[in-house]
Amino acid sequence: MAWTFSFSQGFRTWTHRVLRIGLWIPVYFFVDHNLYSVSSVKGRSMKPTLNPETNLLREDVVLLNKWNSNYRRGDIVTVLSPLNPKLTMVKRIVAIENDIVCTRKPHTKKTTTIPKGHVWIEGDEQFHSVDSNSFGPVPTGLITGKVVWILYPFKRFGSTEIHDIKEVSSSRIKTSSHDK
Repeated sequence: MAWTFSFSQGFRTWTHRVLRIGLWIPVYFFVDHNLYSVSSVKGRSMKPTLNPETNLLREDVVLLNKWNSNYRRGDIVTVLSPLNPKLTMVKRIVAIENDIVCTRKPHTKKTTTIPKGHVWIEGDEQFHSVDSNSFGPVPTGLITGKVVWILYPFKRFGSTEIHDIKEVSSSRIKTSSHDK
């Protein structure tokens, strides 16, 4: 009789622990898919901001804000590729709706006006980036998150926020009168 009692007591304790953990699983998935998530960045198109070292084996780990849809020039975002929706890219927003962009090759037009609900994205390393110069303005609906913090490597731990919009705007961008 004592053995049965300790078995059932142990089983109840185990069951309660599993249920407590199990109740947090939906919370984790909700936060990960809708609020914040942690991701690694591969490639060199955002060099020197992300992955500045030439060693491509080390990837930056970043915090993504997935619930803020107020995008501004200078924001680094994750975007579903218009060329391959299975691929997620990390790029910088350099122009927003109504801005006029002087494009780079291989884009076919010399200038493009960004339509409503779209942004112009580019990699910081222009010679290693497939971006809006290849496929044009991107609908904001393809943006899946905003890179807000570098978590790793620890020596570069900190915000990715650009506070001075002049760092992003250049002679190639004619900004609209309404800055977001």
